[in-house]
Amino acid sequence: MERRKVLGLAGASAAGVAAAGAGALALARHDQQPATATTSEADAAGAIPFYGERQAGIVTAAQDRLHFCAFDVITDDKAALVDMLQNWTAAGARMTQGLDAGTFGAVGGSLEAPPDDTGEALGLPASGLTLTIGFGPTLFRDVRGKDRFGIAARRPAALADLPKFPRDTLEDAISGGDIGVQACAHDPQVAVHAIRNLARLGMGIVSVRWSQLGFGRTSSTSRSQATPRNLFGFKDGTRNLKSEDTGLLDEHLWVQPGDGPDWMTGGSYLVTRKIRMLVETWDRSPLAEQQMIIGRDKGEGAPLTGKLEHDEPDFAAQDGEGEPVIAVDSHLRLAHPDQNGGARLLRRGYNFVDGSDGLGRLNAGLFFMAYQRNAHKQFVPVQNSLAKQDTLNEYIRHVSSGLFACPPGMLAADDYWGRALFA
Repeated sequence: MERRKVLGLAGASAAGVAAAGAGALALARHDQQPATATTSEADAAGAIPFYGERQAGIVTAAQDRLHFCAFDVITDDKAALVDMLQNWTAAGARMTQGLDAGTFGAVGGSLEAPPDDTGEALGLPASGLTLTIGFGPTLFRDVRGKDRFGIAARRPAALADLPKFPRDTLEDAISGGDIGVQACAHDPQVAVHAIRNLARLGMGIVSVRWSQLGFGRTSSTSRSQATPRNLFGFKDGTRNLKSEDTGLLDEHLWVQPGDGPDWMTGGSYLVTRKIRMLVETWDRSPLAEQQMIIGRDKGEGAPLTGKLEHDEPDFAAQDGEGEPVIAVDSHLRLAHPDQNGGARLLRRGYNFVDGSDGLGRLNAGLFFMAYQRNAHKQFVPVQNSLAKQDTLNEYIRHVSSGLFACPPGMLAADDYWGRALFA
């Protein structure tokens, strides 16, 4: 079948979201008792334990909403940065359990001082909130090459900058960052509240570099979840790693002893990519063409050589004219582990709609997030293959990129985010 060529729309900008906040009363850092670690799915109102061997928000059953924020550290004072991370940890432990960010809360403190919680989550349950932190390459050496905090020697080799891929149209203002924080919840106000309060507590130490709201998860991280759809209308993440795949998670997700510095053992590496979808162009494409580009049936999600979503694709199958049923430049074929040395990812992406671009087109797409043991051995080869050959590139633009080293979890309330790195 001959695929018609459609001219792609011009790439469009996406703006970061600014955060505001005032200074607050100091937090009591260790008033939160550790909960038993688990990765089981919470209901829409429930709380997910903050403490555990792994950070929550990675294999946790993917929630419905996202607020991701990348921060730049604006101080060279290591003690001040560590103090902020301790305050962040205390606040995170409280907020994930449905409590105010501080011990006095939004209305319980002095009338003469700013509240130690912003208050917009008053009366709301925990809503399955998880907070996951990662450290970017520029925390170890800034853009000038300066080792501000004496940790350059502890930068993992796996945290080397990602290469520039063909067709990238990245915007620096919405890429990178010294620290990345992923807030996921079933209520968008709960996720926004969490990031807002961390930004407030970090005032003078960090500034918001960029942030992204997301809705409608585009992958499942548990077998208890159905495969969701992206804004092109196709099921997304059919072959995603799942929390139940413990052996595969050890192989593909969790950093193992000997992989790099000890402070990252048991952690994972997060790649973020903001992908603008040219939905107006896609919507004018025939269904047969859409299915050929993806390599799957749009309704069931089955590969074009199968009947059910989870059927294994037959890449050797040919049509009556001797052409591959699953095209050589289809997304399914190019992204499949069998075509990429077995590389697999755990994806936690979300849809986004950031208004319009001023020309009557939706500024919409996928905020891609993927965790893995080593991005340079997993994400990079897959993305190189897609960027060079995938016909889907006619309908998408990669406009931002980030890489973050996410350490393992904390077992008790006397620990804090980044302690093993900064100790």
